[in-house]
Amino acid sequence: MLQKGTLYMVRKTDEELIAMFQTGDAAAFEALFDKYKAPIYVFLVRQCGNREIAADLTQDVFTKLLNRADTFRHQSKFSTWIYTIARNTAMDHARKSKHRNHASLDAAAGDDGPALIEKVSGNAPTPERSSGAGELQKALARAIDQLPQDQREVFILREYHGMPFAEIADVVDAKIGTVKSRMRYALEALRLELHQYEEYAKELS
Repeated sequence: MLQKGTLYMVRKTDEELIAMFQTGDAAAFEALFDKYKAPIYVFLVRQCGNREIAADLTQDVFTKLLNRADTFRHQSKFSTWIYTIARNTAMDHARKSKHRNHASLDAAAGDDGPALIEKVSGNAPTPERSSGAGELQKALARAIDQLPQDQREVFILREYHGMPFAEIADVVDAKIGTVKSRMRYALEALRLELHQYEEYAKELS
């Protein structure tokens, strides 16, 4: 059972919580941390392709949030603000790194429907099909890792974090039409890369 204070925080919007933290309420920051630590970590893993690095970058994001909380002016959604911080943190790391490690992740290639990997994991394949599902997951991960940075981040924010295109446009500082184009190019590239699994994917639908 949630404690009274915890339940009170859960009922607050992100924007209310950051406003409370700006006035010195440390519990409000803890509530935001608990809500966003996992999504931000997942976003950074898929951006940099390395779990240990992503963990360090996640810590950096929340350190920046602590230090910059007073700069949030409530002119946008808190989620837009924190994902922008996370994106910039990942980009700063990429600029400092000569090589980006390849990810070993469960990736997706969905459009408007459920992510393809959710179809894989949501079924109970027979032993003879398990190998195919595993290969599909690896192929999906490689395909997403090979997308250009601008397409990959749009795809991740849309498919894994459920952001509307308008909010993604704010995070990546681009026009909404540009964001939709990047998503379309990403989907086209993934379909081309994964064409060999087309029949298998149909079986999972």
